Amino acid sequence: MADHLLEVKDLSTYFFTHAGVVKAVNGVSFTLDRNETIGIVGESGSGKTVAAMSLLGLIPDPPGKVVEGALMLGDRDLRTMSDEEMRSVRGNDIAMIFQDPMTSLNPVMKVGKQVAEAIILHQKKSKSEARRMAIEALARVGIPDAPKRAEQYPFEFSGGMRQRVMIAMAVSSNPDVLIADEPTTALDVTIQAQILDVISEMQAQFDSGVILITHDLGVIAEVADKVMVMYGGRTVEYGPIDEIFYNSHHPYTWGLLSSLPRLDASQKARLTPIKGQPPNLLLLPEGCPFVGRCPYELQQCRGEWPPEEAGGPAHGVHCWLPADQRLALRAALPQFRESAA
Repeated sequence: MADHLLEVKDLSTYFFTHAGVVKAVNGVSFTLDRNETIGIVGESGSGKTVAAMSLLGLIPDPPGKVVEGALMLGDRDLRTMSDEEMRSVRGNDIAMIFQDPMTSLNPVMKVGKQVAEAIILHQKKSKSEARRMAIEALARVGIPDAPKRAEQYPFEFSGGMRQRVMIAMAVSSNPDVLIADEPTTALDVTIQAQILDVISEMQAQFDSGVILITHDLGVIAEVADKVMVMYGGRTVEYGPIDEIFYNSHHPYTWGLLSSLPRLDASQKARLTPIKGQPPNLLLLPEGCPFVGRCPYELQQCRGEWPPEEAGGPAHGVHCWLPADQRLALRAALPQFRESAA
């Protein structure tokens, strides 16, 4: 029997273009258990969504290809599955809430029919039974007057309600793994909280594992059990939520935390942006992709990708800075001084 619900080991997904090879995901590893939430954070272009799409077999080939890695869903290897087997996995075992519900929903099809289609496809139900289940799913995610709303079109829904429809569609088959790609983007904070509550309720109801992809560290702090920090297609730091927020070891993680507003910080405290731009994935350095932006860069950082070091319990970090130096540097940063105070 498998040790984890989902185990990803050394996942590498490249895009072979006329300009060269884009190493969008480069050796990413993580595990996910039932009723656990892992948050994947990082700037745009860090490889978060490509990693999730790789799990679902949705990388367009050509130009994209999963070139290396093991993707184990329980005892099943996703990489060895046929297209037909992967179609069965999508929705049934792994479901995804896509980033923009307006472009993910068919604008000329009633929302109830769209949810029912997923149920018919994955659960082989009759049209009448699927419609009943679709209405139940819409009601379960907090859409009022679900029978009436099921007969409406996406343009008649607000952004938050469209996101609820996407959640209803994703959980209609009780998936083991739920991937939420920026589920709160462009929503106000009240609706964000409601959407996160819905996802948490669905997770508790179905005992699912959740992969939450987001730029918002505030969202991560609210719902995640552990965090994977990605940069330039690589995992630079990985660990339990408290370890990442209060005992982080990588300069990139420090940069993300420094750019996060804090209620407990002094009024004079200013946010510190990460200087420079994310790397060109066509021209990645042999070593750490954060070179050029890292204020603590060593010569060794450019030549070789650093091996994983333990930063704490179940906490890994890839950084050439000596551990004692990392501790001293972190302690001197304003956000960690405020936390200690």
